[in-house]
Amino acid sequence: MPQTNTSIIVQFDALKDFIARALRANGLPAEHANKVASLMAQADLQGSDGHGVIRLPQYVKRIRAGGININPQIKVVQDKAAMAVVDGDNGMGHLVVSHAVELAIKKAADAGVAWVGTRNSNHAGPASLYARMPIEHDMIGLYFAVGNANHLPPWGGMDMLLSTNPIAAGIPAGSEPAVVLDMATTVAAYGKVKAKAKRGETMPEGWMIDRQGRPLTDPNRADEGFLLPIGGHKGYGLALIVGLLAGTLQGASMGKDVVDFNKDHVTPTNTGQAILVIDLKAFGEPGFFKGAVDQLVKDLRASERLPGVDRVWLPGEQSHAKRLAYKEQGIPLAPVLVADLNALATELGIAALTV
Repeated sequence: MPQTNTSIIVQFDALKDFIARALRANGLPAEHANKVASLMAQADLQGSDGHGVIRLPQYVKRIRAGGININPQIKVVQDKAAMAVVDGDNGMGHLVVSHAVELAIKKAADAGVAWVGTRNSNHAGPASLYARMPIEHDMIGLYFAVGNANHLPPWGGMDMLLSTNPIAAGIPAGSEPAVVLDMATTVAAYGKVKAKAKRGETMPEGWMIDRQGRPLTDPNRADEGFLLPIGGHKGYGLALIVGLLAGTLQGASMGKDVVDFNKDHVTPTNTGQAILVIDLKAFGEPGFFKGAVDQLVKDLRASERLPGVDRVWLPGEQSHAKRLAYKEQGIPLAPVLVADLNALATELGIAALTV
């Protein structure tokens, strides 16, 4: 097998096709399987390996257990000029959220701004996938989501009542790459913990602590502790607000009602997400704004650096660089993950992943 260091290289199209075959083998209609597969493979293409194909075995378990509806009737249940609520009918989250983003883009083109939230959705991969979608329409995307398992207690507590509740923003630029921020409200997303475990790596101190407050660095012992919020109590507050906006506002799960989809493959998660889309054309000529973003990016990049710092990075630049490199050179996957995927292929009676 072609390898680089400890990774196995897979081409984007091969990865996408493999995911689609696996989903079709579990009953998803071809159109739905292809759309989900494309979004999952795009996650790996940009280096979001905690939310890409690594999740496929887990999705398959939920589908087989009846925890995901393979033929959802995704519909709008609340609708006004600049907002909507989409009921995902417990379908694959990638389908539900992309439907919501597409609707928000259409509404923002008319109203200048639009908020579309979801309920009865599922895990949908990295937040940046959806914050980026409005960019090609000269629009800003702000995305919020409730995580699919609680790994964060309230500040000073030990009962895990909050999730990593991510927030993402996609800001169009001109000649520069778009500014794309994608962050959990915890120091690390739980998907990164899963990716560390899959690669046999340890976590840095500061990601998690155990119930005695000691650093927890073994990702295989993650159940013995909890993630830490960014910025201490401020991150806890941000996780709460994001959850209220993405979950409670749409009638989706939040707090103690969040289902841990890492352990429960049957119960519908009723996951909530929300996208806020802002049309640059409502504020004037998009080129003026994008030119101003370009100039700010250049100013930040050219600013004086601390000793030993080679480059000032902008949010989304490293993912953009990976996307370009992986598209040309292939996507690196952990050997143990490839072995798991090929075992799944044998179980499903489909062709193995081409590497």
